[in-house]
Amino acid sequence: MDITERPSSSGKMMLFSLDSGKHLLQQVSSHLGVIPGSHEERHFEGGEHKIRALDTVRGQDVYLVQSLYGEPSESVNDKLIKLLFFIGGLRDAGAMRVTLYAPYLCYMRKDRRTKFQDPLSSRYSAQLLEAVGLDRLVVFDVHNIAAFENAFRCRTVHLSIQPLLADYLAPLFANSDIVVASPDIGGAKRVELFRERLAQTLGRPVDSAFVEKYRRGGVVSGGRVVGDVAGRTVIILDDLIAGGTTMRRAAEAMAYAGASAVYGAATHGLFTENAASNLSTAALSRLITSNSVSGPALPGWRDRHQVLDISPLIAESINALSSECNAGPA
Repeated sequence: MDITERPSSSGKMMLFSLDSGKHLLQQVSSHLGVIPGSHEERHFEGGEHKIRALDTVRGQDVYLVQSLYGEPSESVNDKLIKLLFFIGGLRDAGAMRVTLYAPYLCYMRKDRRTKFQDPLSSRYSAQLLEAVGLDRLVVFDVHNIAAFENAFRCRTVHLSIQPLLADYLAPLFANSDIVVASPDIGGAKRVELFRERLAQTLGRPVDSAFVEKYRRGGVVSGGRVVGDVAGRTVIILDDLIAGGTTMRRAAEAMAYAGASAVYGAATHGLFTENAASNLSTAALSRLITSNSVSGPALPGWRDRHQVLDISPLIAESINALSSECNAGPA
């Protein structure tokens, strides 16, 4: 079957992931009441591999649930090439539609040229996914929504954990004076959207702030807080935490400016090699992330790290997309 063909008949919903994404897939499938499809991953000497669906996918509406990030057992590039081959194989096997739910999608941070002859890795990743026949892509809290949408020609859907985060924080701070802060000016729009949602959930105004941050030649400087945080609880919101340096600097700046407590929140907790030591600062009271990335817990953070479950949001979105397709043209 040619991958450009798009049958008009509705197919049965089928769910898959790579082996590395099976934990999140199981949670999503439980919410949907759908048994995940079976697949095979084989590895060969020399580093090559093969991946295929073991269930028939011809004429079916296929949903892949798979975050793309590196971990000690498997690099981000290994996951990406496996996923590309899997999507291509599904289309060749006659899948009616293939939708990828990638809560964390690799290479989306490199979306503009900051140096001479820089690559646009986000656009190249988009071209690879579209070349193998991807129909739709759903992500959570990408670094730059406009750049993400511009990189793809297939349909894209952007979801956020902000509703989950607001529902989690509102009872904790029902009687507290709260400020929502960005660790840099680049995240101000993200913070403003969350400030509005949290204010609506609490039923009262919530202020905002940000930390000045400059980067030159790989060296980060700055640290002055813009906004009134003295004596108030600050929630620092970012899209991801990798090495933890940005979150640490922001938390320490807020504490120095007189914040009574500082919480760190991010959708994606990548927690690379030095994250545990960077985040061990006394300025940070608690950390909140989602299970978009499944990795080991940070040492010493067992009682201070809350992980929000995004599987209900994914299941709700899959149901909506599936119903939309089954309804057909208006």
